[in-house]
Amino acid sequence: MFLEAKYLKVFSIGIQDTFVYRWNFLLRSLFGIVPLIGTVFIWRAIFEASGKPIQGYDYQEMVFYFLLTILVDNLVTPTEDEWRIAAEIRDGLVSALIIKPLNHLAYRTSLFASYRALYSAVTLPVVAFVFFCFRDYIHLPEHAETWALFALSVLMAGFLQFFIAYSLAMMAFWILEISTLVFIFFSFEYFLSGQVFPLDLLPPWMHPFVKYSPFTYEIFFPVQVYLERIRGGALVHGLLVQFAWMCTAFFIARTLWKAGVRQYQAVGG
Repeated sequence: MFLEAKYLKVFSIGIQDTFVYRWNFLLRSLFGIVPLIGTVFIWRAIFEASGKPIQGYDYQEMVFYFLLTILVDNLVTPTEDEWRIAAEIRDGLVSALIIKPLNHLAYRTSLFASYRALYSAVTLPVVAFVFFCFRDYIHLPEHAETWALFALSVLMAGFLQFFIAYSLAMMAFWILEISTLVFIFFSFEYFLSGQVFPLDLLPPWMHPFVKYSPFTYEIFFPVQVYLERIRGGALVHGLLVQFAWMCTAFFIARTLWKAGVRQYQAVGG
């Protein structure tokens, strides 16, 4: 379905549309470095005070962990997709899409892929520069298969995040403004996806939640795969859980779209 000619055309149109905002993407990426600088100084102070590794992380690996979170975040995080989809519904613009022979979820997935492709192309040079500045902290995986497993996990993380964003946007069928809902959700997501600190630093009683939370598989898990802190059966189990959450998010997104269209009333152009 997603590889039909019409969706490939949508992907091409999305590339052209997104290219207009390339400088916005570049500036956003540049300013995204600022939190990293603060994080490096904070963890330096923590390790100097501790004088020993923390949960198996030394200072070098902790810095590398946050470098990888920046990389994964730039590769997979939707670029305001939920706001765009919700605006289409709120302003009645989705009416023109409903009457066309398009699967809306496939249509928006094609646009998401085009946004991520161009956003990554524009911002990865900045990320590469940051990695170069911290090159003394970088180490490559010991096993060749880790690269493929990391790529697979990143791919599933991207679709998981998009389907969640799409599901949130579907709330626009029932409520006029989704901004509060989105901000509340993404506040939890930012904390529980491992962007603030590695989730394995949480108390042991929270580990079962981390193991099965969908947020874990958005950023933290792909990073752990690259760092090879997850191997063997635990790695296979993690990939299966990530796949299950991606499929669940897809099913929820599709179900909410169908339910929303059934009670949709156009209110604009």
